[in-house]
Amino acid sequence: MNRSSPEVSATDAAALVAEGALLLDVREHDEWVAGHAPQAEHLPMSRIRHDYERLPIDRRIVCVCHVGARSAAVAAALRDAGWDAVNLTGGMDAWQAAGLPVV
Repeated sequence: MNRSSPEVSATDAAALVAEGALLLDVREHDEWVAGHAPQAEHLPMSRIRHDYERLPIDRRIVCVCHVGARSAAVAAALRDAGWDAVNLTGGMDAWQAAGLPVV
């Protein structure tokens, strides 16, 4: 099993999403409610193993969490299962620091 996953910056992640990638926020509900990217879909890490099959296999998935550790693990697991998944380095902290929108 490959436990690493490709990493992308916040600006590269935003560009990938603009090109059709799915931004997947894997934080827990309270973190999601506190602020998330407007185009993100929410699937908490605690639910991934139960609900990952609902994720599109034909789109790149950009995984994001608070600082990038949980999303790196999710991206690696998705890649191992056949998805094209990458991790947003620095998570939502990096997203906000890049001046990208949060709702």
